[in-house]
Amino acid sequence: ARSPSFQYGLILGVFTNENEEGPSQFTNAADTFDKHVSGKLRELLAISGPSLKKGKTRIFHGLHQDFSSIVVVGLGKKAAGVNPYENWDEDKENIRAAIAAGCRQIQDLEVPSVEVDPCGDAQAAAEGALLGLFEYDELKQKKKPPVDVQLHGSDGTEAWKKGLIYAKGQNLARYLMEAPANHMTPTRFATIVEEKLKSCSNKVTVHIRNKSWIEAQEMGSFLSVAKGSDEPPVLLEVHYKGSSDANEPPLVFVGKGITFDSGGISIKPSSNMDAMRADMGGAATICSAIITAAELKLPLNMIGLTPLCENMPSGKANKPGDVVKAKNGKTIQVDNTDAEGRLVLADALCYAHSFKPRAIVDAATLTGAMDVALGSGATGVFTNSHQLWNHLYEVSSCTNNRHEGD
Repeated sequence: ARSPSFQYGLILGVFTNENEEGPSQFTNAADTFDKHVSGKLRELLAISGPSLKKGKTRIFHGLHQDFSSIVVVGLGKKAAGVNPYENWDEDKENIRAAIAAGCRQIQDLEVPSVEVDPCGDAQAAAEGALLGLFEYDELKQKKKPPVDVQLHGSDGTEAWKKGLIYAKGQNLARYLMEAPANHMTPTRFATIVEEKLKSCSNKVTVHIRNKSWIEAQEMGSFLSVAKGSDEPPVLLEVHYKGSSDANEPPLVFVGKGITFDSGGISIKPSSNMDAMRADMGGAATICSAIITAAELKLPLNMIGLTPLCENMPSGKANKPGDVVKAKNGKTIQVDNTDAEGRLVLADALCYAHSFKPRAIVDAATLTGAMDVALGSGATGVFTNSHQLWNHLYEVSSCTNNRHEGD
């Protein structure tokens, strides 16, 4: 038995029957636990209300001396498979959502440690646990109590570890995007990414390129956006060499890094403008992806490029009608200063070609028109490579990050 002075929680999963009536079907871990308590879990679940629906939870106390709180979570139908209309793996997503709900219940009970049922997919369970507990509370005086998350049993240990790495990467991107713009400046963003990368792998190189370097590269398009702000711009360049062949062509990621987008002289409406602190979502995503790849020790070479700056109105800012020169020598007329994303990305993409990459993947919160077209349900993709698109489409169903292509 565990020490009575320390509280442990346990999250167990149950599936609904095909006809959504009758007793729930237990996972292997839940069934084993129920046998240890002489069928009390099944008995209490039956008399405490109707069958658990997908994503719903039920809490029991005093069932087992090792666990102060047992949270049973609804996983929906077993073996639901890939939804052909939504293009996501419903089994994985149901596990993520249910485990996330269970972990939040444990946190509300202020139980400091919880063991999680793998539910047949330990990676999805680990992802759900950490994603569900994430909250940006760095600047709050009163924080929610931390919860230590562990795998229940030994089934799927390696998959569990992989899921934790995936979720930590996603949570890093969320952290970078949620931070207020005066705390997450271009310089601060670059410093955080550098610290994270160097702590997880010795196969990484980080270059924090300053304004003088950007000027020497003649990135006039990028600089035209940055000049409106007092915050100095940064071109963050990260290299991960995971391949045994150092000369293998890299996969290059380019991410838009506008740490605050006011719209510039073509200023945005003030309503919800605070959300524009997350206009560096592309940069946050690609940097987190490379950090995750380094943690997983993936055998490939990767480069991340993120042009970081603010888009602000000032006496030095771009004006509608201005003409600027990009790194490749082409001139660009600026009709609307709130179309700054393509200006900073143009120079970064031009620079990306100097590495002779096998492919370039560009991620950006580029335009609100994408939200009008697709809502929050999918990411828009434009590509000249059917092969690259097929890879993205296939993997999106596993991660529940849907893509719509053109």
